[in-house]
Amino acid sequence: MRSRYFRTTSLLKVLIVCLVLLLIITFLLNQQQQQHSIAPVSPCLYLSCSLSERSGNTPLYLITPTYTRLTQKADLTRLSHTLMHLQNILWILVEDRSSKSELVSNLLSRSGIRHVHLNTDTPDVFRLHPGQKKYVQHRGVEQRNLALDWLRARPSLPHGVVYFMDDDNTYDLELFLHMRKVKKVGIWPVGLSGGNDYEGPICKDGRVTGWYTIWGRKRVFPMDMSGFAVHLQKLIDRPASWNRKSKVGNLESDFLIGLGIETEDLEPIDDTCNRVLVWHTQTVKFEYLKDRMNKIVVQGL
Repeated sequence: MRSRYFRTTSLLKVLIVCLVLLLIITFLLNQQQQQHSIAPVSPCLYLSCSLSERSGNTPLYLITPTYTRLTQKADLTRLSHTLMHLQNILWILVEDRSSKSELVSNLLSRSGIRHVHLNTDTPDVFRLHPGQKKYVQHRGVEQRNLALDWLRARPSLPHGVVYFMDDDNTYDLELFLHMRKVKKVGIWPVGLSGGNDYEGPICKDGRVTGWYTIWGRKRVFPMDMSGFAVHLQKLIDRPASWNRKSKVGNLESDFLIGLGIETEDLEPIDDTCNRVLVWHTQTVKFEYLKDRMNKIVVQGL
């Protein structure tokens, strides 16, 4: 009996030792796997950032021209839900109309976003009329200039970065982290722009060496409206404005030239400039069915 007892006890000790060794090996393997699977990200992935990392010390002034259309509320709702994730911003929304609309006022109020609501009409001579091509007239010129005038008239505002946001584009939240670091003019590529998969700067070692574009290659700065942001101080020092007289496609380039910007002043958000964090998406124009008034709904849900 005693020998059987000792054999059983020894067997249990061996099993316990094996179990402990197995647990140790499993733990070490998991640690090694985590070290290999987690790559450093800079800046942090947005939703994993702390509030201080997301807000930063630099305010963002986001200027959005908008105009009345059937898809306006849908576009502004989508954009506002992006901006709801951001801290330390001022959204300057400028309507292209003679008076502020109830639709936009209510949307801004419901969003809870710190905002300024402005309005100014585009002169009729500069409006697109039926049959005209989309790019015959520059859009949003008066609205962006009004927003710049509003900023320049308030010298007590804390200096930050100004960004021109179309109301139907798509924005990665990480873009705004990079934007807060801009000292003069920050630049980045814009997806689905210029008739290409993306349009923007070609960079090496953090400096602009050329441009990836297939349209308007002779432009000094061949980039999309959503491909740059300007420090507010630069806009105060050089009161440039958006110019109706700019040639088609040269609106952005002429604006930067008016600010006295040189290629050496441009600040890419990364060394290679190959990361796309904003896309020039456009909502499909909605049209009613021609015979909709002749249809009768006979059964609802």
